[in-house]
Amino acid sequence: MIVTDYAIGQDNIAPRYVLEFDFHQKVFSISALGIVAFTILTLAFQNQVEPVFTGLRDWLTGNLGWFFLAAGNVFVMLCLFLIASPLGKIRLGGPDATPDFGYVGWFSMLFAAGMGIGLMFYGVSEPLSHYTAAFGGVTVDETGARTDWAPMGGAAGDTAEAARLGMAATIFHWGLHPWAIYAVVALALALFSYNKGLPLTLRSTFHPIFGERIWGWPGHIIDIMAIFATIFGLATSLGIGAQQAAAGLDHLFGFGQTDSRLIILIVFITILAIVSIVRGLEGGVQVLSKVNMFLALMLLIFVIALGPTADIFFGFFRNLGAYGEYLPGLANPFGREDTNFAAGWTAFYWAWWISWSPFVGMFIARVSRGRTVREFLIAVLIVPSLFSVLWMTAMGGSAIGQVVNDGFTGVQTAALELQLFEMLSQFPLAGLSSLVGIVLVVVFFVTSSDSGSLVIDTIAAGGKTNAPVVQRIFWATFEGLVAIALLLGGGLVALQAMAVSTGLPFTLVLLAACYSIVRGLMNEPR
Repeated sequence: MIVTDYAIGQDNIAPRYVLEFDFHQKVFSISALGIVAFTILTLAFQNQVEPVFTGLRDWLTGNLGWFFLAAGNVFVMLCLFLIASPLGKIRLGGPDATPDFGYVGWFSMLFAAGMGIGLMFYGVSEPLSHYTAAFGGVTVDETGARTDWAPMGGAAGDTAEAARLGMAATIFHWGLHPWAIYAVVALALALFSYNKGLPLTLRSTFHPIFGERIWGWPGHIIDIMAIFATIFGLATSLGIGAQQAAAGLDHLFGFGQTDSRLIILIVFITILAIVSIVRGLEGGVQVLSKVNMFLALMLLIFVIALGPTADIFFGFFRNLGAYGEYLPGLANPFGREDTNFAAGWTAFYWAWWISWSPFVGMFIARVSRGRTVREFLIAVLIVPSLFSVLWMTAMGGSAIGQVVNDGFTGVQTAALELQLFEMLSQFPLAGLSSLVGIVLVVVFFVTSSDSGSLVIDTIAAGGKTNAPVVQRIFWATFEGLVAIALLLGGGLVALQAMAVSTGLPFTLVLLAACYSIVRGLMNEPR
């Protein structure tokens, strides 16, 4: 245990107006005012901010993409080292701690919080996009610079190799690296809260570096950065999910995909999240996570059973082999010639995952007390990665098969948010499976918004895990408002720009947290 004079909530204020509040005065005030100001300014200057967002995203990914890639490699190597080392025997919560949740509930919440919605949006579109780019090969402009989006050197004209490379690139973005980012944050929070007795906030993980100064402005800045990263990471996902849900509803029922329709969907999802918030962690998030996991498994089994079953089965192992083969080149941060792919795909993804990491990491920490470090990292790193490989193989592999074997080009030419539904249109019961897909998108976002609000409120309340529910409702409301503001002020580009810009400074926080984790574990009984 770390001996400190700091008491959880000692810097909080608890005003009573019509409703009861209890929040950290500086962290909550600066975060809330900053987000409110950003939302108002973006809505007021919609036409002027789009080129700003575009330039910001392109500059960050183009000039600092190497930094994101290098940081991702550090996180993976740390997790693998801890799994194999004697430090993996340490139990989160102390030697006598027992898990709060069973394996089914635990895995369901890990999957739903981590990236379930991303798998829905990119499960078909990304493997197909990488396959198409790889098959097209390398193209250059008059200066000799590459203009294609193929990963690495592509596979011009080679159908089989283009499919392998496309799937390897997809697994790279959804496998070990993103889950290692989540695992680092979650492990740091769990260790310093459950084992060291510090508040469940990001600042606690920096005690080995800053000592008691974490209770002052160094800690305030870390927690404020975590709130900004979480808000914009969630808003990015909420905006992308609304686009996909609207595309699916339009595909099935002619719902339309105008800005007004997207706003209606975001408001609807936010209301559902607030209902889940009121029901609490076990009655809200855990129940919805299990429903989501069940529906996702049913959709996956449906595609495997009625699709190219043998190709999916053998493709799972073939794609894992391709991932291992191409991983060194895909993870290389320096001297890349495939700059469009490395900057536009990988750097954006790493920044997006990092912006999500305070939310996902704290949520994983909240539900993982009682696990050993080794059990925790295997569950967070290996199991979800393998599920992602299976999901991408089934969804993306089926789409590629429709193009290559069946000559169906509808899925290839459709907009990204519509490609899942175009792929399902070639299956029996297409309407029902597409409806399940829409429900999955919506419920994934409800669980993300709910658990994200819980995490933000914990940070803004100085580490209190039982702050008044009205504060979580406040944060859930502003997640929706920020998503609406970004969609109206630049669409997908604006969403991506804010995810990248908030992910950049928080990458430095995560790298420092790696040092804190090792220091903290070295002093624990094994």
